[in-house]
Amino acid sequence: MTEFAEVVRNRRMTRAFDDRPLESGLVDRLVELAARAPSAGKTQGWHLVVLEGQEVAKFWDATLPKSKRPSFRWRKLLDAPIIALPLADAKAYTDRYSEPDKVKTGLGETEAAWPVPYWTIDTSMAVMTLLLAAEDVGLGALFFGVFSGERELRTSLGIPDGLELLGAVAMGYPATDVRRDDRPGASAARSRRSAGQIIHRGRW
Repeated sequence: MTEFAEVVRNRRMTRAFDDRPLESGLVDRLVELAARAPSAGKTQGWHLVVLEGQEVAKFWDATLPKSKRPSFRWRKLLDAPIIALPLADAKAYTDRYSEPDKVKTGLGETEAAWPVPYWTIDTSMAVMTLLLAAEDVGLGALFFGVFSGERELRTSLGIPDGLELLGAVAMGYPATDVRRDDRPGASAARSRRSAGQIIHRGRW
């Protein structure tokens, strides 16, 4: 295990993987850590569809047609042995806040009663925890959006309509010979904001 600050500083979005499978039980251990992320009312209203081995092809077939793959910039991303799909369950939160200890909040009535969608927030925090957990054990990981093929993907995997798909997490061992295939995106050159630029002390 490494120090937490080192894990945070070393974590990056990995776009090139080798195709080695992960050891048995490793994904479960990482998800158990992710499940410790904050959750409103301890609702834990998130799910993870995990595709491993040959199942990963279902994801790419739906979201990146073979005709487009020769021009795809990060081709070794397709070698990731794991694709995990984080899903937020809004109904779990209205159900939880309809229970006796939460009913007075009024948040169990409708999703619109919530000032912000905590199901999305909680799932996002769980995903961030998963990314850090992967870094801690020497894996690479990438969170990325599902910008095309979502309907086909949901149908092929039997994902219920009521669940919000946040994106996808590719996970596995980073490729050792990345060269062109794991070049950072254009945004990587942007400078990181300092604490002084972020903090507004006392008021805006």
